[in-house]
Amino acid sequence: MSVPELIVMLTHNDVTVKNAKEIFLEAREAPCKYWGFKDVGLPPDEMKDLVACMKEAGKTTFMEIVAKSEEDCLKAVRLGIESGFDAILGTVFYDSVLELIRANHMTFFPFIGERYTESIRGTIEELTAEAEELSRKDGVAGINVAAYRYDGDIEKLLESVSDVVKKNGKLLSIVGSINSYERLDAVKRFNPKIFTIGGAFFEKKFGDTFSEQIGVVEKYIKGE
Repeated sequence: MSVPELIVMLTHNDVTVKNAKEIFLEAREAPCKYWGFKDVGLPPDEMKDLVACMKEAGKTTFMEIVAKSEEDCLKAVRLGIESGFDAILGTVFYDSVLELIRANHMTFFPFIGERYTESIRGTIEELTAEAEELSRKDGVAGINVAAYRYDGDIEKLLESVSDVVKKNGKLLSIVGSINSYERLDAVKRFNPKIFTIGGAFFEKKFGDTFSEQIGVVEKYIKGE
């Protein structure tokens, strides 16, 4: 059985860190092929440079978008396209965003729930229905769930959303606040295609250095 793939996010407190390139260069030999950062925190030229640097190192690149309005989401996606990202995590779903991403042959994992910096909103039934609807759309690779930004029953939410997403032949992504071994255990149980860790690495939740922490998480997820 496949194991979840870690995306190392060079972000802290929902913003890309200023020294993202320096951190990447120091940790690029760590055992992780997926790397990313958010659409906020760096000037466009530095974003393009960092993506190019990641691709030179053989990494697959992910842009996480925290914008909410249709106009802002489209603007962020255009920046992601210009920067050369391989995949988009997030945006509130809009058909116009999906069409732009499809036209540029990028992988797309939209958020479910009206997403705020600190939480997602909706009942489990509402969020599951949204996941069901979005996972049926051509061009949506999978569903992005900010599970640990939800103030309800997280396990029930993940179980319900995971079932409908996988039933429709799509992928699951779990993002945001994965900062403990207990939460890594939940990632292992629900077995998403991808999951992100950013802030926890900056807070040294899994060790001292970025490279060390990436290795620790990768081994834990694989049960080594």
